[in-house]
Amino acid sequence: MPKIKNNIDRVSKRIDQSATECGRAPSDILLLAVSKTRSTDEIRRAMDAGLTHFAENYLQEALDKISQLEDEDLHWHFIGPLQSNKTRSVAEHFNWVHSVDRLKIAQRLNDQRPEELGPLNICLQVNIDHEPSKSGLPADAVLTVALEVVKLPNLRLRGLMAIPQAEPSFEQQKIAFQKLAELREHINQSLDNSEKLDTLSMGMSNDLEAAVSQGSTIVRVGTDIFGKRE
Repeated sequence: MPKIKNNIDRVSKRIDQSATECGRAPSDILLLAVSKTRSTDEIRRAMDAGLTHFAENYLQEALDKISQLEDEDLHWHFIGPLQSNKTRSVAEHFNWVHSVDRLKIAQRLNDQRPEELGPLNICLQVNIDHEPSKSGLPADAVLTVALEVVKLPNLRLRGLMAIPQAEPSFEQQKIAFQKLAELREHINQSLDNSEKLDTLSMGMSNDLEAAVSQGSTIVRVGTDIFGKRE
């Protein structure tokens, strides 16, 4: 128990310090605990330390945890690659999806979202470094998709997500995050005030300081909360 709590305290301090250094309010940045491959016991320890937002990559594993923790007031984020045959379960059980990389996926999530749950929060995943091995929309296609997604009544397009390639220095890490922030601003110029994107899901254990410096509103942290995976 103390280990996870101490880890969360350390990560929170990193976020607070980074936000303060660039004139941002630490409260504007959500610490999202990446709980894939972690047990419900580990999630409960993170909950005891104050976290309520958890992210999963693997659908069946996530559904099992959501079922076991259904009495808790938690917010579940899907951050893994999303195939068409999995959209219904995601639409029915999650609060957020960060990894929408095709209009078809957005349309399926919209059509399969139960109305009583309210709109599903989504981010469009951007392949910001043009890496062949990674999912995500090319930057020059994001605006076209965004203008279609905002029309879908059972979705709320919140922002953009990216997983940049690893870079060794703070200055190099900032470059991709700056590109994503600029892309959001470019898209917002074409959206009505009620539709403007307010979210940048970017930054993980090794680069969250650079992400916060460029406007991240959600940092996705697994290893530095739960420790290295077995």
